[in-house]
Amino acid sequence: MGGTVRGKGYTGDARFNSGPSAPWPGASRARCAASVSPCLRPGPVALDSAPLSRDHTTYSHRCVQTHTYSLLFHSLVHRHTFTHCNVHQSTMRSPFVRRRASACQGCEAQPQPKDSAADVMITVVTGDRRGAGTDSKVFIILHDDQGRTSSTLRLANRMITNCRGQTCTFKRSSGLPDLRAVTAIELWLEKFGVGAAWFVDRVVVTVVDNDNKAVFPVLRWVKPSPHHLTLTVNDCLLPQDTPEKLLAQRMHDIGHKKEVYRYTQNVKNGPVQIENLPSDEKFSEEYYWTFASEKVSLLAQTKFIEWTTTKWNTLENLKSVFKKSLGEPECIDVWKEDWWFGLQRLQGVNPQVIALCTAIPENFDVTEETVKGLLDDLTLEEALKKKKLFICDLEITDNLDCKDNRELASPLALFYLNKENKLMPVAIQLKQKKGPDNPVYTPNDSPNTWLVAKMFYNNAEAQHHQALTHLGYTHLLMEGVVICTHRNLSPSHPLFKLMAPHFLFLLAINTRGLEKLVAPGGWVDICMTQGVQGIFELMKRGFDRWRFDREGQVEKELESRGVLDPEVLPYYPYRDDAIPLFNVIKKYVRTVVTHHYDTPEKLAGDWELRWWREELVKPRDNNGVGLRNIPGNEEKGFTSVDEVVDVVTVIIATCSLGHAAANFQQYEQYGFVPNYPGILMGPVPCEKKIYSEKDIMALLPDKRMTLDIMVITKLLSSRGTNSLGNFEMQYLYDPVGVKAAEEFKKDLKKLSLDMQKSNIDRQWKFEWLDPTIVPNSISV
Repeated sequence: MGGTVRGKGYTGDARFNSGPSAPWPGASRARCAASVSPCLRPGPVALDSAPLSRDHTTYSHRCVQTHTYSLLFHSLVHRHTFTHCNVHQSTMRSPFVRRRASACQGCEAQPQPKDSAADVMITVVTGDRRGAGTDSKVFIILHDDQGRTSSTLRLANRMITNCRGQTCTFKRSSGLPDLRAVTAIELWLEKFGVGAAWFVDRVVVTVVDNDNKAVFPVLRWVKPSPHHLTLTVNDCLLPQDTPEKLLAQRMHDIGHKKEVYRYTQNVKNGPVQIENLPSDEKFSEEYYWTFASEKVSLLAQTKFIEWTTTKWNTLENLKSVFKKSLGEPECIDVWKEDWWFGLQRLQGVNPQVIALCTAIPENFDVTEETVKGLLDDLTLEEALKKKKLFICDLEITDNLDCKDNRELASPLALFYLNKENKLMPVAIQLKQKKGPDNPVYTPNDSPNTWLVAKMFYNNAEAQHHQALTHLGYTHLLMEGVVICTHRNLSPSHPLFKLMAPHFLFLLAINTRGLEKLVAPGGWVDICMTQGVQGIFELMKRGFDRWRFDREGQVEKELESRGVLDPEVLPYYPYRDDAIPLFNVIKKYVRTVVTHHYDTPEKLAGDWELRWWREELVKPRDNNGVGLRNIPGNEEKGFTSVDEVVDVVTVIIATCSLGHAAANFQQYEQYGFVPNYPGILMGPVPCEKKIYSEKDIMALLPDKRMTLDIMVITKLLSSRGTNSLGNFEMQYLYDPVGVKAAEEFKKDLKKLSLDMQKSNIDRQWKFEWLDPTIVPNSISV
């Protein structure tokens, strides 16, 4: 998005940042004053060189036909474009431009000097967007720390690239004697061809004499416009610190984002989502094809599986397919074990359900007789007092309206922490209301009866995992936050720059995911008991319960379930890895936030921050995100820096830590269907039936559905973006931000080593929150 403040009649600002200079002297504007009406270009401008004479114009026009094919061939073969190159003071004019000398009288351009006269090097990096390059003419004006303005510098005749991170360096003469430092730039395009718009990552201006470098992060589209995009060094300012003459540009950027990033609710009372996916949010070519080719590869690996609706004959028959295709999930030989069922609560894909049991719920028909012999030498009352009992209560799934009237359990499960500190299941009730048709299953029942009870519990928890822990509380909750951030924080805002790396591809994967996976006839509809109608109903229930000051913050969420203290639950890999990772993220956030809000006045004066908070808490049916219990108040917004730190930390942690914990071991849990069944083909048991292996196989999905589950969960378990802290795009270039990012990487590296050491002594490997595995964002 181009800027909006530089154009006809523009007068400029008195200063940039805190410098004493005025970078808008009138000289450059005067060059074009006489020609504003006949010349459609904004001042101050210069075209290719000095105004063309009639003879030269005629000659250039006559040369078009002669040189067209040779130049096109040269362009295709040599790609003299925005790539890794050094472009010196080229005087070649494009024969594709019709010169109009009469329209530009008075717009006098700076003659291009020889290399020896160049006093600045201008390096331009094209960003990672589809069609990022341009065939427009590109111009730049430099402003220095003494309040002077350079001549208009043309960077290239044609610059076209669609490749990520392409870089080009130009040597130019600023025309400013004794140039010390560049404090601001104006950048603009003049339309040349079809691919006019240009996505620029950054511009770096280096003063040759003293090697002073000034970085100008652009990170947006620059389009042909009567206005110039104007940026200060590092482009990282609170709105109240923005030079007055740049406020209009800043407001235009936000206004444009509000038009592009619009809320919608695809499900009544459901989460807010993007109305139409903005082009800036689409997958890069590289990412899209990597993702697509991975799916093709997985399908190829499973092509030998009989593509029919035939049921599996035996468990061994089912197990055999994994060795020949996608690899065996590590649980394949232990999935029946009770200790494994306990570990799934502590380090599976849904480790946020287990809670300390301080009393047996009235609707849970567990008595002393029920658990006799299962609590070592303790009575039920003694086990409760000693904090040895834990519970999983999935009442949120009760009476969920599932596809095709499929029946879903709403179970309660009781666990006992034995003398070996292993969490063992001792009782499962599959429905909320106790009664004769709702027995309590225990390990004392026949092995297959108990096994089926565990399978139906896991089936219910799998619905909770996908609807809330995974899709609801990471993908969709953060989709609203991403939209809100774009709509209210300028791309120049420090908090936007702090959070932006963690939003990469989130809107794209949500759009693609909802289209392909969570849609009528899609994967969720076919391979999950709840189906699409059930998953959205469960999301609505969960969103109404989510609280920032509880579910949002790792330690408070653990505390709310009574499992924060290692003395109570010694072995809990999710907790033990999530807390230090959350704290490393918070340290990074605090360093950046406290630097920019170093006084109460700066916090109080940031109107964009107030807008952002206001829309985060505004109801979902009123053009807001609908987050509950966000700190601060309606009148003042955030009232302390700590509140801002907490909110930004939760957002970044959810996009990284939260999603990683819920997502990347999906194949390990779901891939072997009996271990964590997304769907079971039968009603919830209402009696203690004796099951044969044939009966168990009848509960499992057919071969075609199994293949779908294997492929999709394997695909979802693949990592998308870079590891946490290794940002795909750098947004923060100010010294404090750069140093904070470096410290962040160091802290993450140290934490990774600590986690790897911890894994050596664990009952079962848990690597999903290792910073080398946790990505920056939700992109898969």
